[in-house]
Amino acid sequence: MDRIVITDLEVHFRVGVPEQERSAPQRLLLTIELDHDFTAAAKTDDLAATINYHAVAQRLLRFGDGRQWKLIETLAVEIAETVLREFGGAAIAVEVKKFVLPQAAHVAVRVIRRR
Repeated sequence: MDRIVITDLEVHFRVGVPEQERSAPQRLLLTIELDHDFTAAAKTDDLAATINYHAVAQRLLRFGDGRQWKLIETLAVEIAETVLREFGGAAIAVEVKKFVLPQAAHVAVRVIRRR
């Protein structure tokens, strides 16, 4: 299977267990890996035969508008389900990085979903 990868897309969403943490958007990094067969796209050189990664990125940049989550696990699952539903693909891996522990570079969760 072929793969489209969007690495460390910077978004600002309201996420965190304490209400105070959700009071303002915080910086998160999203990595999306979408499995999709590129055979038709390679033969036709046509964007319509693949997944438009620019459109996926734009959708994710707006994903948090008017929303909030307590857990990055919930956020990752919702992103995975939404991208598969709206853009297709055979499978998706979503990693969400959060910068809340001063002793660590980041905390991350990763989910994988298949159609």
